[in-house]
Amino acid sequence: MRYQPLIPRRPLLVREIYTVHYFEYTGTCSFPGEQHDFWELLYVDKGEIQVRAGERTCRLRRGRLIFHAPGEFHAFSAVGTAPDLVVVSFRCDSPEMACFRGLTAEAGEEERALLARIVAESGQAFSTPLNDPYAAVLERRTGAPFGGEQLLCAALEELLIRLIRRESSPGRTEDRIREDSGTLEQVMDYLSARLDRQLTLERVCQDNLVGRSQLQKLFHTHTGGGVMEYFTGLKIQAAQRMIREGRLNFTQIAARLGFQSSHYFSRRFRQTTGMSPSEYARSVKMLSELSGAYPDDCAHIG
Repeated sequence: MRYQPLIPRRPLLVREIYTVHYFEYTGTCSFPGEQHDFWELLYVDKGEIQVRAGERTCRLRRGRLIFHAPGEFHAFSAVGTAPDLVVVSFRCDSPEMACFRGLTAEAGEEERALLARIVAESGQAFSTPLNDPYAAVLERRTGAPFGGEQLLCAALEELLIRLIRRESSPGRTEDRIREDSGTLEQVMDYLSARLDRQLTLERVCQDNLVGRSQLQKLFHTHTGGGVMEYFTGLKIQAAQRMIREGRLNFTQIAARLGFQSSHYFSRRFRQTTGMSPSEYARSVKMLSELSGAYPDDCAHIG
């Protein structure tokens, strides 16, 4: 038998990565704008922002994303609450990228997982801090895990492909996303509404009528961790927002989020973020001061 090779079609190829950012802004941040000759993806992980894209403006709440095409002027400002943003800038010259001109979309469960993978792989592959607003060059990390840059590009390409598929068949894909993510979204909403409480896994399962092993498997598949690990992460994210907003002290934040004591809160905060609450507060203050010192570039996105 004579075998004939098939060369796979690859309609979308990410040729270059310029930046990968995860920003945790204050509620008063305002980026005056820029334009460049490559694509940029902006995803709202927390909070809400108002975006200017060319001649149009729109509001993006948590879970939505927008693409800025090469040459398009874009700017944004926070709306009320402190936003957390994922920003990825890249070059892809495929004709299919025309689908993303002017596109805003809701990120489904699979898209959110891919965005998380992009951020995670970037953090391991590059020594450039993800929250450095002035980083113009990605520096490779010494001893980075094998293949990290390729996995990053693969996740980004998969994200683009899935969004194109959705745009070509919006009704069927949206129904599938709602069906697949029903239980997960229900429990995530349940946890988000109870950040002031001390919950157990048994209580979470009981209140949501779901089995322990089923729920743990669901969370491990889609978040990479367990239910209670996710719940603690939500608490720490809320603590970070409260620190950035500057209305409460650390003791008040610990009490507001149901921690047993301010000492326990500080310990879990350090375990999750790698810094103490006071160290985090100083870094936020420094970023705000730098943004004020360079009014023409609140964040060098891209």
